[in-house]
Amino acid sequence: MLEKLVSDTKKYWNYAVYATKSQLKSEVAGSHLNWLWWVLDPLLLMLVYWFIAIALKSSGLAYFPIYIFIGLTLWNFWNGVVTGSIRLLKANKGTVSRVFLPKLTLLYIKMMVVGFKMLISLGIVVLMMLCYRVPLTWNVLYTIPLVFVLFLVTFGFSTILMHFGVFVEDLSNLVSVAMRLLFYLTGIFYSIEQSNIPDVFKNMLLYWNPACYVITGFRNTLLYGRGINLYAFAFWIVAGFVLSFIGIRLIYKYENSYVKVL
Repeated sequence: MLEKLVSDTKKYWNYAVYATKSQLKSEVAGSHLNWLWWVLDPLLLMLVYWFIAIALKSSGLAYFPIYIFIGLTLWNFWNGVVTGSIRLLKANKGTVSRVFLPKLTLLYIKMMVVGFKMLISLGIVVLMMLCYRVPLTWNVLYTIPLVFVLFLVTFGFSTILMHFGVFVEDLSNLVSVAMRLLFYLTGIFYSIEQSNIPDVFKNMLLYWNPACYVITGFRNTLLYGRGINLYAFAFWIVAGFVLSFIGIRLIYKYENSYVKVL
């Protein structure tokens, strides 16, 4: 299975890159601002939440506007890929039905499109940090493994949901409700660490909620010079590989059955 995965990825990688560029172009095709919109969109979003941060200022957290924007940036990637993966095969029914294309290639395209937008938003985070003169420490390097965890766990969950999304009609609605609940349990607009949540539940949210773990780790390393919980990091690395293995196995096993169901 691993050999097939590597072979398919190499063979169709150029197509995935081309399709990613085409999709990004099509999203701004009707806009006079064209590619400038990819910068303006997160900038305008940042301004909205900057005003929200001022209104909420009761948190007492340093660099609170950046704190919120980091949370939203990473959440949008996680939420966009995971929820988008459910109907990915149905949305590309025409392509899947006419030509052979490894189904994981569609997920690569989705992750690259959403990831491109995330990178622009992270660039704005860096500019905000410069404006606020946020001091940096060597702990900022922890963001690299945190990004890897985010991509790996997102890929793992998405492969499984992409498979079951073909057979379970209401899965998209169920996951949307679950993600809405998870949004409030991830601490986008508040600090779970400083909340009044009992410690046992607080630790469950901080370390065993993958979105919360990555977002909290990003904030702590970038803004406050702290390290990350390495036990939780090791757990999510292993969990990410296990989820990915299960998802890839499911997709390869039922790859020829999807067209019949679609």
